[in-house]
Order: sequence, then structure tokens, then C-alpha cells
Amino acid sequence: MNKNKSSEHACHLPHSKMEGQESTSPAAIESSLPAVFLRRGKDESLRRFHPWIFSGAIHHFNGQPQEGDIVRVYTSEGEWIATGHWQIGSIAVRVLTFDDVPIDAAFWEHRIRVAYEMRVAIGVAGRDDNSTFRLIHGEGDQLPGLVVDIYGSTAVLQAHSVGIHQCRMDIAAALQAVLGSSLQNIFYKSETTLPFKAGLGQSNGFLLGGDADDIAVENGLRFHIDWLRGQKTGFFVDQRDNRSLLEHYSRGRAVLNMFCYTGGFSVYAMRGGARLVHSVDSSAKAVDLVNANVALNFPGDPRHEAFAEDAFRYLDHMDYPYDLIILDPPAFAKHKDALRNALKGYIRLNAKAFEKIKPGGILFTFSCSQAVSKEHFRTAVFSAAAAARRQVRILHQLHQPADHPINIYHPEGEYLKGLVLYVE
Repeated sequence: MNKNKSSEHACHLPHSKMEGQESTSPAAIESSLPAVFLRRGKDESLRRFHPWIFSGAIHHFNGQPQEGDIVRVYTSEGEWIATGHWQIGSIAVRVLTFDDVPIDAAFWEHRIRVAYEMRVAIGVAGRDDNSTFRLIHGEGDQLPGLVVDIYGSTAVLQAHSVGIHQCRMDIAAALQAVLGSSLQNIFYKSETTLPFKAGLGQSNGFLLGGDADDIAVENGLRFHIDWLRGQKTGFFVDQRDNRSLLEHYSRGRAVLNMFCYTGGFSVYAMRGGARLVHSVDSSAKAVDLVNANVALNFPGDPRHEAFAEDAFRYLDHMDYPYDLIILDPPAFAKHKDALRNALKGYIRLNAKAFEKIKPGGILFTFSCSQAVSKEHFRTAVFSAAAAARRQVRILHQLHQPADHPINIYHPEGEYLKGLVLYVE
């Protein structure tokens, strides 16, 4: 099993190439990369540009790839078809390119530049009132295993594969080349996302800068971003559009934000004119953070109160007539084996909200579990409504925003789903 490799700054080099050796031509580097040969007929998904190769599709190797190495992939007839990162597990290769090009500095810079230009085109980047967005969304941006979120002048880089970890310095250099002087800090946060069996001993830390302002702007609202200790990259960027929609429905309403974390929905509800906003999270640290974010935008505003309490316990005992409730729980199912229990959890949680919400109320309810399909989630919510004997109408069907794109050849990238419901 591969430990930290000696060449961090040139992740495209073959495993036998060590720093300090005489330089090697690009053609020689490519020809010396380990080769993966597929079983007969197992190239069909690659011809449809699906970016994963499963271990059962592999017939044999030329060379001995170690986890994180770049490998060239060939059909059973010996035709090159893709290049990607080798990894241990069910997904054996994450494809980086279907074009026969080297994985070098130019490759990373081109992919990141294309991703950035798309964010500018869709209006989330390059705005004075919004400095918070996802720049790289893994397979959605043809860079599997890589997530990059932008918070003002700081990029938070997260690796979900050993290959991306080993290429982190090349990626950091490409980010600087694309973003220029607007990028002052790059924070690498992958302690909890890298395969623990790889034995990398990785710790989080700055690859660039270090004296970072932790306040970023989203649609004109300011938020403290805890990229050092917070969940994911420090903020749930993927709910930006849904928070804006909630703002539209908040005027004059009593709002309950369950699983509030940093309080994004709470802050938007207050700007939308909510009569009061209550935020609930089991984490006292999250409650401190939501209070700080509310104070940042609405100092001294008495409409907001936060509670550190278990969500189910709060719903069991609450007697306040809320007429807008947000349910945005953490993933109930990390994998398909947990699906059945996850669906039970969604039914129980939503049934409690249906029982308690005021007639004429609006429920925003979400699942961020990739293992839970839209159909599974809708069935669970419908079952909850029936159990609570409430008449319910769908107002909106929600999903992840455009800066979390879904590769059309990789439908598995669709993970966030939500419903906005009117409850009689």
C-alpha cells in the first residue's frame, strides 16, 4: 500500500521516477506509466464516457500500479481508451481524461480554467455580492476525487482519492494560475475524506497563505466559514439557491430551522422578513456559529434564538405554532446497505414535522444521501404525510445548484434532493 510519495509537485511522473533524476520526455513518461487492460466487453461504459472503472472489469496489468498512481487504460484488444488514477477498492480507476494527453501542469490548469469560466457564465463567480461558490465538483467537472470551494480570497481544497492527494501541489499551482491575485490562501482539508487504509498520515493545513479572513459573502449576506474544524469544507455551499427560495417564503412567518449548522437558512429567513426564527442543532459549537452569523448580519435583532438540542427530542416536545419548518439533516445513508434504516429515519423525522406544523404551513425538507434516490425520498415523505394524516401539496422539487454540476455521463453525481410542501 502506497505511503506519501516523494514527488508531490509532479504527480504525472511514473512511480519509479524520483526527484533529482534527469528529466524524462513526456512521451517516455506516458509510455512508462502502468497499464490496465480490461476484460472483453468491459469498455462499453467508457465509450459512453462514464468516469469509473470497477475492479471486476480489469483483466490484467502491465506494471504494478500503487494507490494514487496514474494509469493508462486499454481495451482487451489493446486500444488505449482512458487515463486515470488507480485506487484500491470497488472503483479501481477514476478517469481523468478520455483524450490521450499527459496529466501535467497544463492539464490541471485547463480543467480548472474551464470550470471557473462556467461559474462566471452562470453568475456565481465574479460578483461583488457573492464570493462563495464551488469551483470544482469532482466528476461534474471531469476531475473525479477533487472538491474546491471558494470563500472570498480562500480556496478550500479537498481530496477524496489518493491520486488527487498526490497531485495537490500541481492543483494548487493551477488554482493560482487561473484565479490570480484574487486568491490569497489555499487550505487543504482532507483528513477525513482520504481513504484511511492508505496510511498517508495527512493533516489539514495551508498550501498557500495562512492569514485568512474567515468571512465570505453569499448573495449579499456575510458568514463566518469554519474551514479549520467545520463540516465538509466549512459551509454547505450546495444550499445557496434553496436558501434564496426560503427567503421568498419567510415574510411574517415563524420559522424553525432544524439541523441548522452554521445557520444559513436562518439568516436568509431573517432577511426575508420572518417574524421569528428558531435554530436547532445538537452541536453547541454549531449553535455558537449560527448566533455569530446572525449577529454578523442582524446585530441585536431579537427575532432569533438558537437551541443546542437533539432534533427528534425538540420536535417531540415543541408546542410553538411554527408555520415554516426546514429539515436539512446530515446524510442518513452513507451507502446502500444503510438505505432501509435511512428511509425509516426520513419517515419518522418528516412525520413529526407534519404533525407539528401549523395549518397553512410550508415545509422545506431535504436529503443529501447519495444512496437515497429522488423516488425513495419522495416515497418516504409521502409516507410521513399519510401517517400524520395531513393534506400536502408540492410547491417545488429542489436539487443541488449549478455550481455543483452533474456530468451527463455520470448520473450518480446527483445527490441533493428536496421538496417544498404546503401543508393544509
